[in-house]
Amino acid sequence: MRASLTVFFEDPFWVGVFERIEDGMLSVCKVTFGAEPKDYEIWDYVLHHYYELVFSPAIETEARQTADNPKRRLRNARKHLENTGIGTKSQQALQKQREEMKTERRQISREERDAEAQHRFEMKQAKKKEKRRGH
Repeated sequence: MRASLTVFFEDPFWVGVFERIEDGMLSVCKVTFGAEPKDYEIWDYVLHHYYELVFSPAIETEARQTADNPKRRLRNARKHLENTGIGTKSQQALQKQREEMKTERRQISREERDAEAQHRFEMKQAKKKEKRRGH
């Protein structure tokens, strides 16, 4: 297993992206830090909260190999940028996680809406019965 953390400024907050590669599968988690975190704050966060992180579903990725020649490295980077779609693997994994959370939210809200409609129907039926009973 290989893990990495990238911290960058995404207006207006500082954000950290945890990447975890295990058996050729990449999963990602995004954490918002707020103000610029110090090195010791990041280290403390990793030590105390790493196992609480919710990673995205794993997507297949290829293992990176380091090239010795800087020209070859540049050429490979250019080729890689041309071949990949929109965003990096991490961004694609985050997008996949957002889509899954969206469908989950939709399902939960649909169930709540159906339960509320059923409750209103039962109340209306009870009111009808009460009216028919007389005084």
